[in-house]
Amino acid sequence: MRKIIFINAFILIASCNAIAQTSVENLGNQVNSIYHEVRPTISADGKILYFVVEGNPANTIYKSDKKAQDVWYSELGADGKWGPAIHAAAPLNDQKDNAVFWVAPDGNRLLIRGAYENGKYIGRGVSFVTKTATGWSPPQRLKIKDYDRMSQDIYSGAFLSNDGKTLLLYFSEEKNSYINDIYFSRLGDNDDWSRPQSLGETINSEDYDEISPSLAADNTTLYFSSDRPGGMGEHDIWMSKRLDDSWTKWSTPMNMGDTINTLKWDAYFALDANGEYAYLSTTQGSLGGNDLAKIKLNESQRPKMVVLVYGQVFNAITKQPMDAKLFYDLVPGETNEGNSISSPEGKYKITLPYGKKYSLRASADNFFSVLDTLDLSKPESYKEIHRDLYLTPVDTGLLAGLGRDKNGNEIRRDLDSLEQGIGLDENPIEPGQIVGIKILFDFAKTIIRSESYAELNKVVSVLKANPTMEIELSAHTDKIGGYSKNIVLSNDRAKSVREYLLSKGIAGNRIISKGYGETKPIANNNTEAGRQQNRRVEFKILKK
Repeated sequence: MRKIIFINAFILIASCNAIAQTSVENLGNQVNSIYHEVRPTISADGKILYFVVEGNPANTIYKSDKKAQDVWYSELGADGKWGPAIHAAAPLNDQKDNAVFWVAPDGNRLLIRGAYENGKYIGRGVSFVTKTATGWSPPQRLKIKDYDRMSQDIYSGAFLSNDGKTLLLYFSEEKNSYINDIYFSRLGDNDDWSRPQSLGETINSEDYDEISPSLAADNTTLYFSSDRPGGMGEHDIWMSKRLDDSWTKWSTPMNMGDTINTLKWDAYFALDANGEYAYLSTTQGSLGGNDLAKIKLNESQRPKMVVLVYGQVFNAITKQPMDAKLFYDLVPGETNEGNSISSPEGKYKITLPYGKKYSLRASADNFFSVLDTLDLSKPESYKEIHRDLYLTPVDTGLLAGLGRDKNGNEIRRDLDSLEQGIGLDENPIEPGQIVGIKILFDFAKTIIRSESYAELNKVVSVLKANPTMEIELSAHTDKIGGYSKNIVLSNDRAKSVREYLLSKGIAGNRIISKGYGETKPIANNNTEAGRQQNRRVEFKILKK
């Protein structure tokens, strides 16, 4: 019968290791103290380290609970040395046991322990905090389907993939059990999370404890702790590789060996994007209790190489930094691979695995989205790439001329006037001008309603009256429904309109169709009236 070991989920109860670990490097007395330092969490660029300290008199509720745990952090200096440990302020510390589970590659979001609604603690769970101009935002819980019913554990935790789309959780579905499994939950279109699903029997061994998942920046390599057979101590660190996109098929876990694991309880393993060093908690050579240390990994222990892309987002007109949402998509196909945000100063960081071509997209309300392409199809060593992104306000163009007025604004023409030739003398047809078309579709469908045929016939008349005219026919959506779905829907709608025009005798080489999804708003997507304006079909004159 399995021996049950009672443990604190955040503390590594380790003693002197009987197996030599000569390559473990203590982070020094700027970070470590006579108290317990545990649960390291490192930023992707390796420059900020969050961790938990137990027993420090400066902790939030130390007077009432000497074992309460708080979040502290340290920043890496230009000299390569870690700076003094800093006690994090609220909202990172405001309950008995506080912890940072994950730090986003951009450094602008943290996943923390506890469920919060509008900044108020309501119980177990996980919450996001986001960096603002004045500090961290009030925490807001992640809405995970059936989490409250499924998670009956004594201890639990979480980790988020660097692409922001897959949440790893560990808990027990059996009340008061110390035997946990690791689950995954996927991000939905409305910022909700799917019902947790087991990672499968390769990771979750029967009757043994699996905890503290940590997913490397390659989005494939998983590190976790378990007391499964084949280990060296009570709990060991293990490594496994994801084999497909199901998140249930994994390679046979490999024990990380005696340079990392001890005869006692080992858990909580953190890597930056480079993946060369791992950060862990150990008692070997400690200043007191558990200390934080780092160890250089050998090739068999390291994840696949990635690229860290960083930069700032600017207003293209004012050249001032601005906050924005960032997405990266596969090219071709425009399949969304992940998301990020910039700080109030416009700074962002993302990690991209090799082997693919990406389109990097920045988006903000009342701004045109901007795209940049990165070809990472050929694997190389770890590197960092700088990319600044400039967003243009929807009511201002960068340059006058070619379909823009003297202020740089797009010239948007009325279809009825264009068909009848009204105003052509004072405002002649020019390449770049945009003409709106009033087209109706069934909800989320591509079939053109018959009421729209009269409007489309006006387009036919314009094209027949101007036999050399060539156009780009485009369809647009609001931001409801998700980027990838909106790109597909708008592409298909543009194709449907093009096919109608071809059926009326217009030559195919005169019309190209394109779906832009939500990337080119002409109004605020936060209001129904604005979203209605953004759901549109139009054509741009390419050649008059």
